[in-house]
Amino acid sequence: MKVAVLGSGNGGLACAYELVQHGREVALFDLPEFPAQIAAVAEAGGITSTGALEGFSPIAYSGHDIAAAMDGADLVLIVGPAFATPPMAQACREHLRPGMAVLVCPASCAGALTFIKEAGLGSQDDVIVGETSTLPYAVRIVAPGTIRIFHRLISGTFLAATPQSGTDRLFAMVEDVWPLERANNVLQTTLQNGNPVIHPAVSLLNAGAIDRGGDFLFYEEGVTEGVGRLIEAVDRERLAIAETLGVAALSEPALGVHQGYMTEENYSTGYSKAPGFRGIGAQTLLDHRYLTEDVGYGLVFLTDLAQRIGVATPVMDSVIALASVVLARDFRGEQARTLETLGFGDLTVEELQAL
Repeated sequence: MKVAVLGSGNGGLACAYELVQHGREVALFDLPEFPAQIAAVAEAGGITSTGALEGFSPIAYSGHDIAAAMDGADLVLIVGPAFATPPMAQACREHLRPGMAVLVCPASCAGALTFIKEAGLGSQDDVIVGETSTLPYAVRIVAPGTIRIFHRLISGTFLAATPQSGTDRLFAMVEDVWPLERANNVLQTTLQNGNPVIHPAVSLLNAGAIDRGGDFLFYEEGVTEGVGRLIEAVDRERLAIAETLGVAALSEPALGVHQGYMTEENYSTGYSKAPGFRGIGAQTLLDHRYLTEDVGYGLVFLTDLAQRIGVATPVMDSVIALASVVLARDFRGEQARTLETLGFGDLTVEELQAL
């Protein structure tokens, strides 16, 4: 099987590395404005991994030619932050062909629906599009073409396709690579995304330290009892959205234990003492995806969804407001990702559940 991995960040390199380890031929693509890792992988002929997974994986192609990357691909893997999904979809839309499958990893809230819209796919197109609830790694690039995998999930990566009839086929294409679990629909994968619950809370309550350069460990030192209470309050609102929609969702600490990140099912020491988060440093700027993505795309989408179904989200709303003040931008007003911008603004609860 040939896989085109679109995205050369932390997750893209990790996915490309492990796909090769499981016998896939992998082509790596990124947009021209992100040349560093593409060039490094091309020069080395592959990707080196350290940490939880160690070794070298040869990459068949690494470059900025989308046609070359997607030539003969059975699966297209979109790996990157939420803002990367639209331009990636637009880049590859002319190269999608019947029978191809696309997996947005991770969803970052409605990733599959975003891809379908931006790629201009219709019901007549024989292309399966799905998403995962999370990236199956905690991983960072530590040198050109080299990654360190802090933790590889043992379970708890949920996958769904839209339409739902495509889930089994997409699952079969990657089930030997990652410890996946079938989700009922893309609402479940989207609502099981923990990043908007955790990252903004920790970032905002450690804003001063981050503004001074972020010289601390994000989870081990950044999560205290007080920070944990904010994470819990946001999580309770996420779970209320899921319950109203009839979607099965684990609490974030329960999911963390299920995934092997954590050993304690609570909102404070569960994170600060988590083996899977050990050694992960804080970001050095507040203008970082922990706010720009997880608030601007994640919490904005979740609160929009909540409003449509009558669930109050005062804590999420407060986090959006504070993040907007701290970064001097209007995340709510930007509407980077809402049901309306995705073309689903008029759907009923039943219609949303059928996506």
